[in-house]
Amino acid sequence: MERWLTFVGNHPVLFGILAVLIVAFFMVEGKRNGKKVTPNELGLLVNNQHARIIDIRPANKFAVSHISGSRNIPFTELKNHLDELRAIDTPVVFVCDVGLQAGAAVSLMAKPNFMRLAGGIQGYQAAGLPLAVANKAKK
Repeated sequence: MERWLTFVGNHPVLFGILAVLIVAFFMVEGKRNGKKVTPNELGLLVNNQHARIIDIRPANKFAVSHISGSRNIPFTELKNHLDELRAIDTPVVFVCDVGLQAGAAVSLMAKPNFMRLAGGIQGYQAAGLPLAVANKAKK
């Protein structure tokens, strides 16, 4: 730790440049991934603005559990649905495991009504909200 402080003291310009680059990275990254919607805001969007939820996880993960009312279009198939999705006028919220892939989907769409669920399915569950679970046949 002492060496770090000595370095910062001896090279304030380099440290300043590093700080500016870090801030710029997070600003650009935040804008690139589109608007984030919290799990609680998602419910309001669905109820008040008839938002559509598109789960871009693989079909096998969607089959296990998903947000009730969501539609599954795996990320690998998203390009086949571009025109259909861009024609939607209501808000569209993309959902993935943790929110990263959904950010790429929002960037691909390039329309202001497309958003991503902050934290993805994991964030949704962490907020204490229920998922629809596939029915398993009992033996």
